[in-house]
Amino acid sequence: MTVTTTDASSGTASRRTPLVRTAPRLRSARRRPEAGRPRRSVLLTVLTALVLLYSLVPLLWLVISATKTQEGLSRSSGLWFDGDFALWDNITQTFTYHDGVFTRWLLNTVLYVVVGAGGATFLAVLGGYALAKFAFPGRRAVFAVVIGAVAVPGTALAVPTFLMFSNLGLTNTPWAVIIPSLISPFGLYLMWVFAGEAIPVELLEAARMDGASELRVFFQVALPLLAPGIVTVSLFTMVATWNNYFLPLIMIKDPDWYPLTLGLNSWNAQAATAGGQPVFHLVITGSLITIVPLIAAFLLLQKYWQSGLAAGSVKE
Repeated sequence: MTVTTTDASSGTASRRTPLVRTAPRLRSARRRPEAGRPRRSVLLTVLTALVLLYSLVPLLWLVISATKTQEGLSRSSGLWFDGDFALWDNITQTFTYHDGVFTRWLLNTVLYVVVGAGGATFLAVLGGYALAKFAFPGRRAVFAVVIGAVAVPGTALAVPTFLMFSNLGLTNTPWAVIIPSLISPFGLYLMWVFAGEAIPVELLEAARMDGASELRVFFQVALPLLAPGIVTVSLFTMVATWNNYFLPLIMIKDPDWYPLTLGLNSWNAQAATAGGQPVFHLVITGSLITIVPLIAAFLLLQKYWQSGLAAGSVKE
């Protein structure tokens, strides 16, 4: 459509640019998804549901089985309740069986986590901050060593670690579990990356110009900014130490120093020994009690954990 107008002063007609029909474009623009709205994918939704189902079914089985007696485990379906609800009785028996040794195993695990995982987190924070904010000779070599240590499985170091601790006379002691747990190459690498993105160099230089020492700069300026990364590394090291089975298996023979993983396995093995009493209901209940602190830690620290994992993925 062309619009013709007449100039009042000259009396001549002039043509303007044809008008563009905007109605179809407006309708098509309305059909487009908004920029801030996430796109939906049926395939991704189905895959997520399958992964969620795969993750929750064992937990559901554990919760349901913890409500059954030893006899109820064999006479009922795995994913349905038995006639007798024995959860509270099972919890009481778990903490009183064999003179309450489960409580000792729980305290041992807490000790290994607090000292081992806590120390690993502290060392990872110190090392990651130093590698990210200080330039020194051999920095690339350190990077190669850290990456190589991340790639080496723990089972490959089991025999050399055992021989070294045996020569030092530290086997069958808590130090045989705590000292190796202090080293976390993945935690060091994660803090290295996080510190490089989360701490502005200008902020550190300003604190140094104001006369602050390096310790004060670290504890008062850098450490608060590293809180999300610290929580993330602490969660990873805590879970790794809490669920550690192979290292205590080769290092500790005294049941008084067993963590929960070895202690519950010893209860599980009773059914295979001559004259042993099967206590599978206590093993299941103890496993349920074991995972409760981990679930609580993840739920309480979820927001810090998510922000720590996302650090370094977006660079301004």
